[in-house]
Amino acid sequence: MKQRVNPVRDVISNGVKSRHTQRQVSAGGVTFKKLSSSIRICLIGRRNLKDQMIWCLPKGHIEKGETFKRAALREVREETGISGTILSGLGSIRYSFFDLEDKRKIFKTVHFFLIQYVKGKLSDHDDEVEYARWFAFEKAIRLMSYEGERNVFKRAIKKIRLLK
Repeated sequence: MKQRVNPVRDVISNGVKSRHTQRQVSAGGVTFKKLSSSIRICLIGRRNLKDQMIWCLPKGHIEKGETFKRAALREVREETGISGTILSGLGSIRYSFFDLEDKRKIFKTVHFFLIQYVKGKLSDHDDEVEYARWFAFEKAIRLMSYEGERNVFKRAIKKIRLLK
């Protein structure tokens, strides 16, 4: 008997066939703080599979019953150790990747928000990340590893500059 192929469910990536794809929705934030003469942006650093440092925006899954905004605030708090207030939405990005552990293609949407720092210490970040650091705009955008997140960051910079 010939097996039917469903192009939506059967994905081949890196030579590994997966019987399932998965859609994930996450939320995160561009968190900033005003200093007397400048503004700083918080990025997190973690290592990829090749042990290279990846700098990115804090983000993560949405728990059952949680809104995008609440998830963004929770993920920022967990991954950076700091809390803030959401000022506005920044839109969303979509991308896909292959999860080697689960052997499936992941289609992900991440909703981002502009968050102003209120309190907390970066040293209180969880163990999902290696570093949480404040950076000037110019250095942050140079360090960011993902183009989609850089585009979100550029939208955030425009909104932050209007606040001055």
